[in-house]
Order: sequence, then C-alpha cells, then structure tokens
Amino acid sequence: MISKRNKSLLQLLIAAITILIVFPLAWMVMLSFKTSGEIMSNPIAPPTSFNLENFTHALDILNYGQLYGNTFIVCIIALVIELICTFFSSFVIARMHFYHPGIKGALFTFFILGLSVSPFILLFPVYKINVFFGLRGIWALIFPYAASSVSFNTLLLVNYFKQLPSEIDEAAVVDGCNIWQLMFRVILPMSKPVLATIIIFNVLYIWNEFPYASVMLRDVSEYTLSMGASFFKGTYTVDYGGIVASSLMIIIPELIFYGIFQKNIVEGMTAGAVKG
Repeated sequence: MISKRNKSLLQLLIAAITILIVFPLAWMVMLSFKTSGEIMSNPIAPPTSFNLENFTHALDILNYGQLYGNTFIVCIIALVIELICTFFSSFVIARMHFYHPGIKGALFTFFILGLSVSPFILLFPVYKINVFFGLRGIWALIFPYAASSVSFNTLLLVNYFKQLPSEIDEAAVVDGCNIWQLMFRVILPMSKPVLATIIIFNVLYIWNEFPYASVMLRDVSEYTLSMGASFFKGTYTVDYGGIVASSLMIIIPELIFYGIFQKNIVEGMTAGAVKG
C-alpha cells in the first residue's frame, strides 16, 4: 500500500513531468500566432493578437496535398516491404528448428545488431548505394526506411512469436496445414497486436524523418512532410512564424493518429510478456 504522503508526491511528480512534456507543444501553438519579429524580440511573451497570417502564409507556400500524398506513398510501400521481410525472417527464427542450434541465435543477433548503429551514420553509404543502383526520388527513401526498421521489427516479432505456445503449430499441422497456411491462417491473425505496434512506430518514424529526405530528394514535387518547414528558410532570412505554423500543421495529424492508436501501442508492447 502506498501511503497518502507518497501518493501525493507521486501525483506531483506525474504532474511536473506532464507539464514538461506539454509545454513545448503549448509554446509552439503560442508562437504560431506571433509574427517573426515578435518571436525574435520576445519569444516568451504571449502574442499581441491571435491572427492566422502564419497559417494562411504556410498554406500559400506549401502544397500540403502533395506533401501528404508523397508521405503516404512512402509510408505504405516501405511498411509493406519491411513487414513482409521481417514477418518471414522472424517466423523462421522463432518457430522453426535448425540442425545447428547456433544458427538461430546468430541470425537473431545479426538482425538485432542494427539497433546499435544509428541510421544517420549510414547516410553517406546509403546515398552511394542509391546512386549505384540508380534509385532516385521517393524510391531512394523507401528502401532505406524499410531497411532501417528491420532490427526493431525483428526484436518485437521474434519475442512475440516465441511466447506463442508450440502446441499451436502442432495442432495446425495435425489438422493438415502446410507451412504457408500455418503462417498466414494461424500465426498472422494472432500477431495483430504486435503488428499494429510496428506499423504505428514506423509511420511515426517516417513521418518525422528529415536527414534522409533532405539528402535523397531533389525534386520539389517529391518532397515529404518533413521537408515542408525547409521552405521557410532562405539564404539570408528565416520566416520563423511560417516554420512554426507549418510544423504545427504537420504535427497535429500525427498527434491525432497517436491518440487514436495509443491503446494498440500498449497492447503490442505488452503482448506476449506473459506466456499464455
């Protein structure tokens, strides 16, 4: 039992952490109603008037329909590629038997080692690979995005598959299922919680990723949402009001998406933690 005093301290701590997390977003909302001059002169003070000039200017400068369309295309294709690859590889590592038991551990270690390498360190090698294979535009983003997520996806999927009772496989084989039917008719439906978590995390990563997009994309018509704010930075001037307003319009759909599916994130991260 937590004492009343400790409970009050815990509530104060939670409230303080919540304020620290919410403050940057609240400050961004406040700055979006201020002019660039007001932002530079006194960024802490509230706006003198709540006008929507920054938002209308951002809508005039940016083609949000095109930016959202390009981002959705990259998200969908990259997710399909990485989910197919990691589902098959994770199923093999977690559910199949090898003649040499060390092979399974070596494969899992090989995939997980990618978590120790920052994808931004590989920016130049990935760029050279894209040039070698002639990949341009959004395709120069799709394959790096899919490859950089393999380690994280494998970590979640393998641990989830290992928690599924082996009796499921045996019962499916007795009923006449082959390996493909076992994967797609038995294991795949049971993997919906963890797959939802993987999809959400990868969508949020692609939505916010900027370094790869800034290097790989050259044509403005192929820009993704993360490149939107760069339109307001010139050689000698920076439109801070436009940057804040455009960033806010990019963040809001992301927050809505996260708020709707946050339950799936918790279910996916805890799924398989206790063997059923």
